[in-house]
Amino acid sequence: MANFLEVLRDQIMIADGATGTYLYQLGVPQHHCLEEVNITHPDYVRRLYTEYAQVGAQVIETNSFGANRIRLARFGLEDHVREFNLAAVTLAKESLAGKNIFIGGSVGPLSLRPTDAPLSDCQKAEVFHEHIGALIEGGCDLIFLETFSDLQELLLALTVFKSLSSIPVVTSLAVTEEGRMGTGQTMAEAFQILRLAGADVCSINGTCGLRASHFLYTKLEVNEGELFGAYPNAGKPEFYEGRFNYAATPDYFAENLSHFVEEGVRLFGGDYGTTPAHIKALAQRVAGLKPIISKKLKRLVVSEKQKTVEPQSHVETNLLDRLKQKIVTIVELDSPKTLSMTKFLAGAQALKEAGADAVTLADNSLAILRVSNFAAAVLLREKVGILPLIHLACRDRNLIGLQSEIMGLGVMGFRHLLAITGDPAKVGDHPGATSVYDVNSVGLLKLIQGMNEGVNAAGKNLNGQTDFVAGCAFNPNAKNFDSQVKKLEGKIAAGAQYVMTQPIFDLNLVKLTAERLKPLGIPVFIGVMPLLNSRNTEFLHNEVPGISIPDPVREQMRHASELEASRIGVDFARNLRGEILTHFNGVYLITPFLKYEVSVELMSD
Repeated sequence: MANFLEVLRDQIMIADGATGTYLYQLGVPQHHCLEEVNITHPDYVRRLYTEYAQVGAQVIETNSFGANRIRLARFGLEDHVREFNLAAVTLAKESLAGKNIFIGGSVGPLSLRPTDAPLSDCQKAEVFHEHIGALIEGGCDLIFLETFSDLQELLLALTVFKSLSSIPVVTSLAVTEEGRMGTGQTMAEAFQILRLAGADVCSINGTCGLRASHFLYTKLEVNEGELFGAYPNAGKPEFYEGRFNYAATPDYFAENLSHFVEEGVRLFGGDYGTTPAHIKALAQRVAGLKPIISKKLKRLVVSEKQKTVEPQSHVETNLLDRLKQKIVTIVELDSPKTLSMTKFLAGAQALKEAGADAVTLADNSLAILRVSNFAAAVLLREKVGILPLIHLACRDRNLIGLQSEIMGLGVMGFRHLLAITGDPAKVGDHPGATSVYDVNSVGLLKLIQGMNEGVNAAGKNLNGQTDFVAGCAFNPNAKNFDSQVKKLEGKIAAGAQYVMTQPIFDLNLVKLTAERLKPLGIPVFIGVMPLLNSRNTEFLHNEVPGISIPDPVREQMRHASELEASRIGVDFARNLRGEILTHFNGVYLITPFLKYEVSVELMSD
């Protein structure tokens, strides 16, 4: 059998379609198919391989896209990686025996979830090594590294592959219809990087339909010796009666083949929604089509320099600029749990008159339902005239909802955000609610940074830029302080411009926090929460995550009368505030239970 690359340099090759979605359309019983990892009962896979071979596919991928340790662990099958991948190659070889068809070992991204333990690059490499190594051991003719939206992860997988084998490798990107990866690179930039890293064929798959995919290739220059592939979807999906359906017919799919060839594509298959009928139509059209050797860009599109979001009637100045001129006081004031906003607005007005520079609004903190902090921020701006600093949690919105919220805040002229992961829903007053966590606080900071640069998470141009001042949280009360500092460094690398801490109740901890955080070079607002009484103190210490109150303070509050306890709490908070201001030019006052009078008293010193 000839070498795959030799054949591809000489002719247009037709590949197969998407294994997983076709089996789904066939109605494979759920217990037969681990859809997430693309492992299916052998009888269904044999049927599919045979159909693709009969209709003219010259390249067929193994049914092993997600058969890596990370994904298999979700089914308790993490110790069967080698077994599944060897079986995938064996099944393909047995099904295609005697046929002149290349077998490509399919390898997808790791697809780590926010709830998964973070992995170092070394650990990720080990996962890819196990997955790719088993496919190579099985005897596949080439490797497909496909549907990667993170270029760095794809490069890592490619590096692992190159250390294992010299068989051909196809790298395939999941890009947006605008031609960008989730990590920001354009398709052309990514292709160039991949070729330099040793990719034999560069391709796209998994995200775009025919027209959108073709348009991307019209923007691509082809030089002699470069090999490109394309695996478009059969249109956009429609969810109907419990299934995703794709409208592009086999004839329509095949009619577009010549257009892709004209733009430099040599390897052509299909992804979501494509079936053996689509591949059959392609195979019938390929005769007489010859690959092009090179192609210059037909037209050069110069992007207009992005503009920032149009100025609003309310233009916020950068709160951090005030630190250079004065002491800045940020005061937290939770929006109410009911529809009555009277006390909230009165409190905000009192805080403004007392000298607060900003009111910071939690996002359903402790997973307890409150009035939207977005709505509260609008009222603060319109009725009180004070700057809102808005917390944004990852718990309640998926990736689309988070971005929509950020865009809405941007077009409304709000600038100051605090990115937090958020307390799990089960700890709040709606324990049956779902916690989303598509991203964590680091991922959210990256989303905000991307929008400041004019692109969303999918790399799509926003036709403008936001101008957010994004901050992050830090918990100095954690048992492992060094670990928290390391996490904070990661948040700063992701775009955090300031830090707000959990409340501190220990003067020595204030000094340690200043000592460790000041060298990081960004503003720090240490939290101060006045204690009200012994019951409040014990609740905070025992039931609120991230808060720790020293035993001597708890003991003092325990033996004080209600009136004495309130005075002790305010005096203690005043001492903490004084110590903080010897190290930093700002402080974060946390108002307990809407008792804004306490925060006003602290600011009156």
